[in-house]
Amino acid sequence: MERKIVHVVGTGTIGEPLIGILCEQKSNLGIDEVTFHKHSASTIDKPKIDNLMKKGARLSVLEDRMDDFKAIGLEPEFTLEEAIARSSVIIDCTPGGSGIANKAQYYEKYTDKVKGFLAQGSENGFGKKYARGINDHVINSDDQFLQIVSCNTHNIACLVNTLGLSIAPDNLVDGRFVCIRRSNDISQTGGYVPAPTVNVHAHQDYGTHHAEDAVGLFKTMNLDLNLFSSALKINTQYMHTVWFNLKVKETTSKEKVLELLNHNDRIALTEHRSSNAVFSFGRDQGQYGRLLNQTVVVEDSINVKGGHEISGFCFTPQDGNSILSSIAATVRFLNPHSYQDKISSLNPFFFQRI
Repeated sequence: MERKIVHVVGTGTIGEPLIGILCEQKSNLGIDEVTFHKHSASTIDKPKIDNLMKKGARLSVLEDRMDDFKAIGLEPEFTLEEAIARSSVIIDCTPGGSGIANKAQYYEKYTDKVKGFLAQGSENGFGKKYARGINDHVINSDDQFLQIVSCNTHNIACLVNTLGLSIAPDNLVDGRFVCIRRSNDISQTGGYVPAPTVNVHAHQDYGTHHAEDAVGLFKTMNLDLNLFSSALKINTQYMHTVWFNLKVKETTSKEKVLELLNHNDRIALTEHRSSNAVFSFGRDQGQYGRLLNQTVVVEDSINVKGGHEISGFCFTPQDGNSILSSIAATVRFLNPHSYQDKISSLNPFFFQRI
């Protein structure tokens, strides 16, 4: 029987926890083996790589860097192309357009061997956009390349789907969002901002890529939505915060909104108004320190104006919601007829309240 091997490219803020979760949950998820790729040999990263290997993940590196890794006491088992060729699913977690470049340089050569390829974030053009719980029903056997949308796009799409579209496909009039982003992850030493710093509106119709990508996600479902987002970074390392404003056709109320939010098991509600408290809960109670929920809505912030305008604040479980979609897509490639049951092993790591 063919071995089901998942190869993760990159060990950053998504790659590292994803590798760890796949190793810990592989028997439940129907995975036989996890391999991963590290681009550069670094003594700073060696403890991280050592521990991923102790969890059972097997290391690949570029062929011309084998000796560099051996020089710092790491023993790669595969070159990158060897690892790709023997894999069932590739999850590319590299940043900033590298997924597109890797697709052209490596992945397209192995489409006859690998069942599926995933890329993270705004890798537009890599494949069909995907977010767990949003457009699962339009993913089919022809979709060998998938783009896992960004964490804030997951958040926006989940709110739109739950509060705007669950009543009726044409219920949403428009959606407006302000993504108040953390500077960087607590694991990162660069990119921190000293004061709130605004993003430009790069797209005239959608503002920032968060709404643009959410619109693209819903277009896979033949829905063309009126969404617009703005974004800024603030000097924190905890969590992204999103302010949302949704106008809907059907009359609603705060009680109805809370009922819809409670009904979605991928949404958590919280009384906490500070992101550090929610972040701390995820660190202590989450899987590999991550919340896998799509969003965490501040319950007391919900406001309904005139029966048709819903506003509020929520926190984005960055990395966690993208990791969930990555795992869901991976298990679907490996076990298309039983993936729903296998993914249910992650249910204990969803929280209704935080």
